[in-house]
Amino acid sequence: MNSSTMARRLRACVAAAGLAVTGGWVAPALAAEAMATGGLTSQPIGHYDFCRLHPGECSIRPPRLAPAALTDGLMRKLANVTSRVNAAVKPMSDMDIYGKDEVWAYPDKGVGDCEDYVLEKRRQLSRMGVSLANLLMTVVRKPDGEGHAVLTVRTDGGDYVLDNLTDKVRPWDQTGYRFLKRQAIDNTGRWVSIRGGQQVLVGSVQ
Repeated sequence: MNSSTMARRLRACVAAAGLAVTGGWVAPALAAEAMATGGLTSQPIGHYDFCRLHPGECSIRPPRLAPAALTDGLMRKLANVTSRVNAAVKPMSDMDIYGKDEVWAYPDKGVGDCEDYVLEKRRQLSRMGVSLANLLMTVVRKPDGEGHAVLTVRTDGGDYVLDNLTDKVRPWDQTGYRFLKRQAIDNTGRWVSIRGGQQVLVGSVQ
């Protein structure tokens, strides 16, 4: 990644502290844990509008709800998709692209913001056979208080995060983020709260 690309990413979102990696993914000192989720919560407004345009993508009930097996093969797949999508998509705000805030869309034109990176990684990993129950769009708060979106990947060895701010695949509890809400595992159009989170800072519908 060249310096200008990294600078653009840093202008889009503030990067969290880096961690040591092995083969493109973080080698944690302790095993990752699973997030503790709560009940149903409000859907982010960007996802609501996305679902109006793509209703078929927001009414899927995955048949396999068990977490994915944590294998070297899976982690290599996550690392490869992360680095490929991060390199292929130029960070650009929704206002610059669409002239308005909070547009969630696939970055088919090669530009997008954090939600768009998440959608593309989720699409690619789903096509590779990873269940949508384990590919969850997630809203977080960065250390500076700004809202951000990442992809949470559920595994039987804990939850991992794919982020457009880094090519490292990290355990969710080693990101420095506060996790607020994510898609439900059993319905792609529903969202659940994450226990211990605070009120979300991005637009939501009730």
